[in-house]
Amino acid sequence: MNLIGIKSKKASERKVNTDKKNKVLNTYALLLDKEKKSILRQNNKDVKFAEKKGLKENIINRLRINEVKLKDIKDSIKKISKLKDPVNVTLEKWSRPNGLNIKRVSIPIGVIGVIYESRPNVTSDVAGLCFKSGNAVILKGGSEAINTNRILAKLFRQALKKNKVDENYIQFIDSKERKMVDIMLSKMKKYIDVIIPRGGKNLVKRVQEFSKVPIIGHLEGLCHTFVDKDAELNMASNIIYNAKLRNTSICGATETILIHEKIVKNFCNPILKKLEDKNCKIYGDNILKKYYKGKIYPAKEKDWAKEYLAAAVSVKVVKSSAEAIDHINKYGTMHTDSIITKNKKTAMKFLKNVKSSIAMHNTSTQFADGGEFGFGGEVGISTNTLPPRGPVGLKQLVSFKYEISSRGKIRD
Repeated sequence: MNLIGIKSKKASERKVNTDKKNKVLNTYALLLDKEKKSILRQNNKDVKFAEKKGLKENIINRLRINEVKLKDIKDSIKKISKLKDPVNVTLEKWSRPNGLNIKRVSIPIGVIGVIYESRPNVTSDVAGLCFKSGNAVILKGGSEAINTNRILAKLFRQALKKNKVDENYIQFIDSKERKMVDIMLSKMKKYIDVIIPRGGKNLVKRVQEFSKVPIIGHLEGLCHTFVDKDAELNMASNIIYNAKLRNTSICGATETILIHEKIVKNFCNPILKKLEDKNCKIYGDNILKKYYKGKIYPAKEKDWAKEYLAAAVSVKVVKSSAEAIDHINKYGTMHTDSIITKNKKTAMKFLKNVKSSIAMHNTSTQFADGGEFGFGGEVGISTNTLPPRGPVGLKQLVSFKYEISSRGKIRD
């Protein structure tokens, strides 16, 4: 592990120009195409092992790669190659009366450690984003995807080598042992500049508790959708159906619906029945019980703080937009929260006052994704109060330095 750290640090100090970066990424995309059969074969090994082990179906689905998913992985790399290089960009410049000319210029962070579960596409997405932003990356994927992750990382290293770039820009920890994660978190502070965990609550919690290295990440995606009294029913119904059920296992899925008391009588049945018809469990408060004609489970206090990641949702009736904002700020996880309303003033109040890293108006929370933001992918979503916040893409994977020049100025 020390050797991996040393090699990563050395690689990160070797600057690579934009043309060379893009050549590497395009070579990688070609290799993904050329080695398609090998990748699918390795993925099949992982899927069979996961099935034999009795892993849950949603984990196996995240793990499985087919030709369509492989094309998406390749397209994502090509997109990253077309994005503007975020390194060595003058972010700001000014001159001072004391004769100093000051520039704030973007630089890579250095070495990024990424710990993730299940999804093999993270290997290629993260490698591509980190490399394009001038950072070396150490990848530690979940044991259930080791064969797929191994070949995807190996092909990236081949692309680096073919273009005469230090292949240690991308390093993969080829081990199923969990102690490797502990070493990354506690013993590699002099090599790793930041850790990004991508995975379930238990993984992220462990990283946050034990890491001696700074972290970019989020513990839970407890997202809310608030249906205001000035909402349009058809829009509210469509957005909520998508926000909850399009994909229940992602961190951008809505977990709590808040409904204004003035419209609950007319809105709750058409909105919630649509969810119930797709086997979504509804946990509701006492007010909702009076109006909803379908099956309802009593919502307990713990339901307001629960990330279901399944076809289940908690529903609360609120007296005002202020109460909705207070509820979100109390129980939410500063991930993604949305308001549905025709009233622009209410919408603006909501957007400005929820503490979320992503605040939305008349939009499904499932759009909480770097690819959808035009970032060409993401290494994760950050709910930290300090930047970066929200989807972490290319522009969020850089730091900056001040470059100062003068005509021989000395300070009085």
